[in-house]
Amino acid sequence: MKPGAINTFLFFKLPAAYFTGVRLKSISTKNCTTSVRHRWINQNPFRSIFWAVQGMAAELSTGALVMSSIKESGKPISMLVVKNKASFSKKATGCITFRCEDGLAIREAIHKAIETGEGQTCWMHSVGTNKEGVVVSKFDFEWTVKLKNR
Repeated sequence: MKPGAINTFLFFKLPAAYFTGVRLKSISTKNCTTSVRHRWINQNPFRSIFWAVQGMAAELSTGALVMSSIKESGKPISMLVVKNKASFSKKATGCITFRCEDGLAIREAIHKAIETGEGQTCWMHSVGTNKEGVVVSKFDFEWTVKLKNR
């Protein structure tokens, strides 16, 4: 999966993320990076990026890894966020980059789901930093993956 394909997917399937400026920048088997730039359309009354827009960028950094691992498995697998947590430590202005390093963990969960036929869960962590490298927010998403019944 390439960033351009996923960004096109956003346009058609997740237009709220696309129009607020959420973009996938890079993806590998181990990690994924997304970004969002502070703009009028995604701001809150305090002139920073609205928390939900940060959440969309953070979720994409984890979800793209899930989608990529599912595609690579070649199996029909469903995916769903069942829980999430977030913390905010600094005003999000400028360009915020979210990075998730949990690609191997979700691959293991998908492999176990295929092997056992049972649903599996995996917590994935995404950290948002500004251009100076200062952490502005942290998000955790609990993904569940399960083989689809055919």
